[in-house]
Amino acid sequence: MVNGPHALFADSGAKAWPLSRITTPSLDDDGSYPADAKAPSSEHIPSIVHRWQQSKSILSLVASERYIFAGTGGNEIQVFDTETYQQVDTLTGHGGSVLCLFVSTRKSLLFSGASDSILKVWDTDSLQELYTIYSVFDIGDIFAVLYSEVLETVFFGSQNASIQWCNMTTIDRHTSLDRSGLPSNRFSKFFNSSGPGGKSSPVPKETKLAVAKTLIELPCHNVVPYAHFGYVYCMQIYQPPAHTPLGVAEEYILSGGGDGNVNIWAMRNGTLFQVRKLSNSTSVLCMTVMDTFLYCGLTDGVINIWDLDAFQMIKSIQAHQGDVLSIASYGNCLFSGSATGYVRKWSRDMTLGSRWQCHDGLILSTITVKRANRNLLITGGNDDSIALWDITDAFPCIRPDLSFENDQLLASLATFVSFRTVSGSEEYLADCRRCATFLKSLLKKFGAVSHLIVTENNRNPIVYGRFSANASDRTDTTVLFYGHYDVIDASGSGKWDTDPHSMSGLNGYLYGRGVSDNKGPVLAAVFAAAELFQEGKLRTNVVFLIEGEEECGSQGFQASVSAKKDLIGPDIDWILLSNSYWLDDEVPCLNYGLRGVIHLTVEINSDRPDLHSGVDGGTDREPLMDLTKLLAKLTDDSGRVLVPGFYEPVRPITEAEERLYEQIGENSSIGLSKELLMAKWRLPSLTIHAIVVSGPPNQTIIPHKATATVSLRIVPDQDNDIVSTALQQYLGSQFAAFKSPNHLSVKLNRQADAWLGDPENAAFKTLANAVKEEWGSDPLYIREGGTIPAVRFLEKSFDAPAAQLPCGQASDHAHLDNERLRVVNLYKAKNIWRRAFDELPSRAKKANGVDINVH
Repeated sequence: MVNGPHALFADSGAKAWPLSRITTPSLDDDGSYPADAKAPSSEHIPSIVHRWQQSKSILSLVASERYIFAGTGGNEIQVFDTETYQQVDTLTGHGGSVLCLFVSTRKSLLFSGASDSILKVWDTDSLQELYTIYSVFDIGDIFAVLYSEVLETVFFGSQNASIQWCNMTTIDRHTSLDRSGLPSNRFSKFFNSSGPGGKSSPVPKETKLAVAKTLIELPCHNVVPYAHFGYVYCMQIYQPPAHTPLGVAEEYILSGGGDGNVNIWAMRNGTLFQVRKLSNSTSVLCMTVMDTFLYCGLTDGVINIWDLDAFQMIKSIQAHQGDVLSIASYGNCLFSGSATGYVRKWSRDMTLGSRWQCHDGLILSTITVKRANRNLLITGGNDDSIALWDITDAFPCIRPDLSFENDQLLASLATFVSFRTVSGSEEYLADCRRCATFLKSLLKKFGAVSHLIVTENNRNPIVYGRFSANASDRTDTTVLFYGHYDVIDASGSGKWDTDPHSMSGLNGYLYGRGVSDNKGPVLAAVFAAAELFQEGKLRTNVVFLIEGEEECGSQGFQASVSAKKDLIGPDIDWILLSNSYWLDDEVPCLNYGLRGVIHLTVEINSDRPDLHSGVDGGTDREPLMDLTKLLAKLTDDSGRVLVPGFYEPVRPITEAEERLYEQIGENSSIGLSKELLMAKWRLPSLTIHAIVVSGPPNQTIIPHKATATVSLRIVPDQDNDIVSTALQQYLGSQFAAFKSPNHLSVKLNRQADAWLGDPENAAFKTLANAVKEEWGSDPLYIREGGTIPAVRFLEKSFDAPAAQLPCGQASDHAHLDNERLRVVNLYKAKNIWRRAFDELPSRAKKANGVDINVH
């Protein structure tokens, strides 16, 4: 339930929370502790789990078993999935800011009150509107709402100081078809009359109705007209223990108002009557009950504690420097949010535990929830954001084992991302080794046999792990999963919105270097195998080979794997990987092909030193001119490569592959032509990446040496050695025709084979079925123009076909600033790998009576 005068802050104009502030909460809002609060002996700042950035202030929050609901200053209720952090819906219908929310978990009902004087009732499962409830009185804004499970009645407090109620068991007796009674269709002498200067308050937008029969007009007797001498800001349910001094009812309604009072109400014979009044010095903006103690958040930063047994105020402290706008309790802890943007955690006796900045502005709503194995604090503010905080460590005695939950997957991924595993750099060598050790330890913890395989020339080690099948119906199938833990350097660009090595969550996405390429997908597969193994349901043997040099061409990988082939296993049936992306952000894919690559350096140098163009220009052939002429000989004017025989091995497209391209073209969201895709995926290409010259960088030098880096992307049936030799011979013959005194050298730097899988084999069919089960649609079959050097090598080494499941979306920004991975993609990838590890057959067997086709 929301607490507080949020209509006052709905359009305060606080700036949106900058993404760069997500992971580094501050500790002080005023540089000191409140005078009446004990300073904590040690502070534990909760970790941020996720943040959602919206376009309007977050005025109210509530959570069901499945969703978080957020009422906004934009007249909407935003709905977020608590498991995947995705925004799943937007509930519309209110004509004003949504100031308060309440959920009845027993009835699966959501109640929302707004500045349009309307109370709406929604189904929390279907997210459909059930009722629109309005008063015959001009009540103004609805600040507070709650539902009594005992009384089966909803209560709400309003701007005109009234409290009204509606019994949900008899609600259908009050349906109306007359829209004229809606507040938006009425003129209120108080709320709509002209003020200073002849201006009147804006009339709320017309309330939208789901269907006519859902319109409910409250009986005029269901009201306490002057429940307070001020706005009714907040309401709470109180169920006292046995033998309470109240002794009137099983359940009570507490209301806090602008008059500084907390009034205690009971329902008798359908009428609400006042039992007690607790007086505070200033307006009661929010409150919560912990056992028999009532905690009231007031203006000017004060929190008062009342004993509801004795009806006595037992403590009053200056908790914040600004107004206490929201308050929530969990276990023995209290969390208060203030107008300064800070939350403070207190014990029940108001000993300060910790404080940190949650929002860049007012904290307008604060709630606590328990989700499976975590305790969470959720805050909303006028910086247009919602923040999710893990407060589980505040209750260490009840912290559960998180071994295989999605929460632990995210926690492990955050640790994985924190290692700066930039390959090819001595600076990050120690981090790479720590990361490899972390991954090895994780595999061992989950029950795998795991070792580090050393590589030549002090390169980063390969992490080996093996989960042996342990299900009662285990098979002899062995799957090898390949991935990498190294990443592209994220330093130097200065364009990241977050620390690239501190994983951050925003709007359903995880941000950090390597989160998509390739640390997230690797952990999804590890957790899938580990879950099956720990449950005693792993039917296949799963071997992991996770290298640390993929981004540098997998240097040392082939030699190390060949040397440890007996350890890895000669019985590999399938090779799986997840190091690719969808074509767009909507349609899942399977990848069945990659181009290979040949990297070369072409250099032309002179016997003379660098010269001055004003002194020696025109006296001899210049190396840079020779190089540019030579490079121009590589392609014709249309870009076609002129190396003899370059295109001859390229296989023609088959009817089956034509159909795969047609299926991609039929998806209008992708919008890529077959010709463009073929040029990117199945046709070879040549690229000149850079030209470097000797000498200082000024415009008068004739460099004595010019060097170009060149690469060729090759396709299946093109042989690396043949293509490389043909290119070098062609460059040599063309240069010889120049009759230049300069010298040509061509150096082969590295090369990798192309890979083409078989979309009809059992691995692809198993993955396709799993994708359809998870995503609800068949995957698109795609190829990719890039290269993964290890794939074809592993196929040839273990005589086993490979298949690839792209995990991320096209917008993941792999290798770029603000790399990200959608949380739901990570979870679904794990589920897909679970099915694959469970269902993949041995290639020694037959599927449906037909030998499985092995590429």
